[in-house]
Amino acid sequence: MLTGVVAAGHEVVLVLTQPDRPAGRGLHPVASRVKRFATTRDIPVLQPSSLKGAPVLERVRVLRPDAIVVAAYGLILPPTLFDAARYGALNVHASLLPRWRGAAPIQRALLAGDAETGVSIMQMDAGLDSGAVLLQRRIPIARDDDAGSLHDKLAALGADTIVGALADIETGRARASPQPQNGVTHATKVAKAEARLDWTRPASELERAVRAFRPSPGAFALLEREPVKIWRAEVFDFTGEPGTLRLVGDKLVVACGEQALAILELQRAGGRALSAAEFLRGRLLPADARFA
Repeated sequence: MLTGVVAAGHEVVLVLTQPDRPAGRGLHPVASRVKRFATTRDIPVLQPSSLKGAPVLERVRVLRPDAIVVAAYGLILPPTLFDAARYGALNVHASLLPRWRGAAPIQRALLAGDAETGVSIMQMDAGLDSGAVLLQRRIPIARDDDAGSLHDKLAALGADTIVGALADIETGRARASPQPQNGVTHATKVAKAEARLDWTRPASELERAVRAFRPSPGAFALLEREPVKIWRAEVFDFTGEPGTLRLVGDKLVVACGEQALAILELQRAGGRALSAAEFLRGRLLPADARFA
């Protein structure tokens, strides 16, 4: 996002990003990609743990920016910060508002089986993603999209869309449209417990869950009381008691509430991701084995 704004010729006077986070085996603090890019361009960087303090607000006010661009920041912006810029704070949101307001729009769109999604450039207000929309752009959700691939597509689209919105503002073409009251849905944060597959549900729902929770947190189930991550799967035409197994070629087929889920790639705790064929070669399952 920042790369696109800079490439379009806009002057970025300050970057706000979260503090460096521990990462890797040594858990050493690692700078975000935003900070690393800003540093290479000699753009000043602030990394407050909260935006509620007066020093941050005063720093922004002194700079008198035309706009504050916000993308997946992860901290709550106080309303006082919205007024520090001439055109307020513009949020790059990964959904077609008012659908999927909230923290996990990509995962919720996949779970719901939406045919399309997109990016909305929204004027931030005190509500939850409820501000007026300046610009929207749409893309289809591909049959094999997961949360990772869809995130990358929307990130690229978001960079292009915010550049377009800023151009509209500069030329006076921008028009903010209030969000309609109909069609509001909420994309609540994904809880780890949601990633456990419920075999009484239709296989189509579980297949979408596998994609929605890939790469994180990863859909999982218990196989013979052992947690197993399920990374790739497809709907299979088979009926049986939910959770029961059937081997069909190199596929591990699990009966669901409707149809079945053919598991193509899975991972035991502490192991690496394996194809179903590799997994079965390394583990002999009893005849009555089942998923729970």
